[in-house]
Amino acid sequence: MAVDLLSQVDPPNQTFTYILTMASFDIPSPVNYLVFAVGVLVYMFSFFGNLTILVLIITQKSLHKPMFYILCSLPLNDIIGITAFLPKLLHDIVTQTNLAYYPTCVLQAFLLHLYGGAVLFILAAMSIDRYLAICKPLQYHSLMTPCAMYALITVVWCVNFSLMFILFGLQARADNRCRSTMQNVFCDNISLLNLSCGDNLTLNNIFGIALTVFYQGLSLIIQLFSYANIFAVCIMNRHSDTISKAVNTCMSQLITFILFETISTFTIAAYRSQTLSPNARKLSGMLIWILLPVLNPIIYGIKTKDIRAVLHTLLKKDNKIAL
Repeated sequence: MAVDLLSQVDPPNQTFTYILTMASFDIPSPVNYLVFAVGVLVYMFSFFGNLTILVLIITQKSLHKPMFYILCSLPLNDIIGITAFLPKLLHDIVTQTNLAYYPTCVLQAFLLHLYGGAVLFILAAMSIDRYLAICKPLQYHSLMTPCAMYALITVVWCVNFSLMFILFGLQARADNRCRSTMQNVFCDNISLLNLSCGDNLTLNNIFGIALTVFYQGLSLIIQLFSYANIFAVCIMNRHSDTISKAVNTCMSQLITFILFETISTFTIAAYRSQTLSPNARKLSGMLIWILLPVLNPIIYGIKTKDIRAVLHTLLKKDNKIAL
């Protein structure tokens, strides 16, 4: 969840309308129709891939374990993130319009920030579960009770939602708006703040930076603690089964976390780069909302043994019925 200082905005026109002009890609016709078709395929793959993981966890009794109930939040979050982002962008590309209604722009920004924060919190919660399962196996079921599991999931979503609500509550304070041009192809908190003129945005900047540090720092500390202890257990316990179990259950979370941090860092660097073209800069800003929702169904479908086994069993049943 990158935070930038408010800068490089268009000069004020002293008028504000609820119809905003978004930044747009320079895509000539009829190439825009090809881009639209590819985008629809990407969205459908992500939506149904994440929905499949979600449905499998809900319907298959073999997946009714704390690990998978916590994991359930990840495909749900991916669906929220890519649905808030991609359909609006594809509509703008195919119609070659770049307008947005201010209230729906605020909603999109809220959902996109909610998605980014939830990724970090969900991965931290999953690492806690894996730490207890591998480092404290005898106490796992007494510690990770259904009540504790639901409490952990509730904390993840409620804290994330509350912090985003405060962030956008502060954004609503900047009501002296005199611009109607957005700096991105999507709506975000910084672009919305850049619509204002004459407001003191110091508090917004401080809270935004503090929020980013809090999300990144808390998630990183929890995951480093959890995986460092898991690694230590693997070193001390030389049984191949223990090591295999640890690698199998943690690898997917680690891949997702590394991908998220890598994409976030690349996006910040791209926005500050003066050598990239405007289109490349806009494209880099989109990666965080597209890549993870597309890759996560593949990562968890392939790398998670239990989900892979359930999916394989269901596909075999379907083949037998078809025959």
